[in-house]
Amino acid sequence: MEAHRESIALTKIIEDFHLEKVYVPDNLDSIMISCPDVHRPGIQLGAGYFDYFDADRIQILGKAEQFYMMEKTPEERFSAYDRLMATGIPGVVVTRSMDIYPELLETAKIHRVPLLRTDENTSYFTAAILGSLNVYLAPTITRHGVLVEVYGEGVLLLGDSGVGKSETAIELIKRGHRLVADDAVEIKRTSAKTVIGTSPEIIRHFMELRGIGIVDVKRIFGVGAVKDTEKIDLVINLEPWQQGKNYERLGLDREHTSLLGIELPSLTIPVRPGRNLAVIIEIAAMNNRQQKMGYNAAEELSDRLSKQMASQQISGGDLF
Repeated sequence: MEAHRESIALTKIIEDFHLEKVYVPDNLDSIMISCPDVHRPGIQLGAGYFDYFDADRIQILGKAEQFYMMEKTPEERFSAYDRLMATGIPGVVVTRSMDIYPELLETAKIHRVPLLRTDENTSYFTAAILGSLNVYLAPTITRHGVLVEVYGEGVLLLGDSGVGKSETAIELIKRGHRLVADDAVEIKRTSAKTVIGTSPEIIRHFMELRGIGIVDVKRIFGVGAVKDTEKIDLVINLEPWQQGKNYERLGLDREHTSLLGIELPSLTIPVRPGRNLAVIIEIAAMNNRQQKMGYNAAEELSDRLSKQMASQQISGGDLF
């Protein structure tokens, strides 16, 4: 399934960062941000160099840009700001609550570009807004499955319809774990090593149980039984037991599943009557956590067996 990139309304950014609206056009509600990067247009204001300039980025004017423009005449400032605003940028943020040059305000009004201001310093604001944009605009895919938090580990359950994903999730919830998403899991890549999962808003905290129908997990089990988002640490594929298939018994050869280009540890667990899948998944989650902390039970057992065999061979050699 191909990933798509989200977009976010500029009004959401203004709300999240409590930005002062120095000037906003009447179409503010329709301005969307689709680029997860921001830009400080020093070379554009100073040299008028707009080759390779990405006009989809929010522009940030910090102390360096504002003090540089102080040395310019009003006509030069107007010309520099006019060239920047004419590119169709989605908005300009002035940091440190610095004064707004009249030429900056005038060109913003001419080209109907939102002009905003924050009292935060430039470095802090840039880092904060980049972090938010990388979450909001992260590449996203939707997978059919169930996402639960088990002992602090995000476990994504995959498998064909009817294999028992939702029923297993309900048992885990009864045992004190938390539901993140059922049926459709929206997965975002938020960094080079991290993918997070959430539920589409319309079906959040609801589950479908065959024979019963739709249940509201939050109302039945309480707010402690649900969670809005969770990092995905482990992928478990549930499949009907296949007679004669060689399932992993030691765990020395770990499987991996790729989600948005990130390799995550995965397991294939066969489903058959009498198996307590909830308990098995609890053990899988705890075992995965141990392995992340540097301990692998399968490797420990393998080392012990190797040492014992080596010891027996040495003892056998001494006898002769």
